[in-house]
Amino acid sequence: MQRRLIAMAVMALPVMAHAGSDSSTALLQKLEALEQQVKALQQSNAQIPLLQQQVQNLQQQLGSNNTAASTGNAPTASESEEPETLQQTVNSLKIKVDTLSEAAQTGPIAGLSVSGFVDPMFLYNRNSNSAGFRFLNKNSAYNYYDSNLGDVYLDIKKTFGVGPEAPSVELVIQPDRGSGASFSSEGGGLTNSIFNQANVNLPLSSTGTLQLGLLPSLAGYEPNPANLTQTLTHNLLFDFSEPASYLGMNYKLFTNNYQTLWQFMLANEQLKSAGSIVSQNGRSNSNSTPTLAARVDYQYTSSLDLGFSANIGRQTIYTPSSCTSGFGYQCNLTSPFGRYFYAEADLTYTWSDIQYNAQLDYGQQAHAAWNGGMAQWYGFSLLAAKKWNTDWLGKVGTVVRVDYLNNSRNGGGGSGILYGLSGNTASINPTSGWGVDQQCLNASSNNGMDCKGTNRSDIALDLLFYPADKMTVKLEYRHDFASNAVFQRSDGSLSRNNDILATQFIYAF
Repeated sequence: MQRRLIAMAVMALPVMAHAGSDSSTALLQKLEALEQQVKALQQSNAQIPLLQQQVQNLQQQLGSNNTAASTGNAPTASESEEPETLQQTVNSLKIKVDTLSEAAQTGPIAGLSVSGFVDPMFLYNRNSNSAGFRFLNKNSAYNYYDSNLGDVYLDIKKTFGVGPEAPSVELVIQPDRGSGASFSSEGGGLTNSIFNQANVNLPLSSTGTLQLGLLPSLAGYEPNPANLTQTLTHNLLFDFSEPASYLGMNYKLFTNNYQTLWQFMLANEQLKSAGSIVSQNGRSNSNSTPTLAARVDYQYTSSLDLGFSANIGRQTIYTPSSCTSGFGYQCNLTSPFGRYFYAEADLTYTWSDIQYNAQLDYGQQAHAAWNGGMAQWYGFSLLAAKKWNTDWLGKVGTVVRVDYLNNSRNGGGGSGILYGLSGNTASINPTSGWGVDQQCLNASSNNGMDCKGTNRSDIALDLLFYPADKMTVKLEYRHDFASNAVFQRSDGSLSRNNDILATQFIYAF
């Protein structure tokens, strides 16, 4: 509507210049209306180019008026004053446009972008016999069905300058579900930070950038933000196999005409805000070994991305609070740290409204298993998604995902699979379905040193609805199965499986 009014005012100028004083007055009224529109548009930098064009058009029309006067159609004395008034108005508009343009490029809001989402959810858990809304509530131990869901996500980015070599700062706030909620200080206590990511980006060239600060993991096909995932819950590898966020530095380099992206990271061990220090009996042990991580993404075609990542370093071994000496689940280790290695390969294929994902994982951590031996885990995740257009529901998405994760060696355990948290039974994680074979443990005379851990699998079926722009509603049924009875029911008994039924409302902005 604004464009039509401006265009009508501009097109009317040549005719009005030869009309009487009434036409000149109408022209001034048009210009006053245009000036009011400029004031209204000062809040929108996107309108600056359009406004600049309109000013140029007005200047051209004034030039046409002067030309017409010189050809013999001389205006009256009162009419001759109108071009000068018009010129002053145009000059004033031009100054305002120039001021807006400068503010857009150098002002405090220049290069600033804010995005994010909110995602309240309703969830029913069969084993715990519970149902209710979940949003911004605090969590203790990590649970696969809600510890990354039902939160506020705010991504704030400020770029200083223009072009590919302009530095920037990015802050991602996620109060109760982000990395900061479980980020530990050097002594092991939780920092309860609201930040999920906080880093500065320093371009060193048009193809290379150095990142420093709190950074997300490089592993896997599945992102953390709920508005970017195809399913409501995350896959098993995201929750329990992949390393989490890091504090350190990462170098990103594009090669092969931007077809290949390399990333190289040097950081603390995962989820540590400082170098880990473990104290016991007056002695302090420090993990001075950094983690090295790398990832490569190869854009094989416009639809297919192939990825590979790996991590190597040393990480803290979980030790129950009941240990008065020694480390590990059996309190028999002399060191609180163990060598850590993780590698994965993943692919993402997208074509029109179809998406396929696949991922293979392998990880190990020395002395982190239940019996003090090598903790080892491996598995896969497969996902297929498709969007449909329907007459009565609009666009609808359907997704199916299948996961498997093996953690049976030496009683199970590892950097992402911990037992005995939040007062739970020492040998299991009953809410997420991990633990030592309880029948073997009960019959054992050496605290289950010879018992196996649990293997997990799940299938998730999702329906996605898009009732409006930036709005997504997810409905998911998920069935989880464990090789041992380690899921705890509301009556205290143990089960091999669990069912989740949940719906999630996401509004992104």
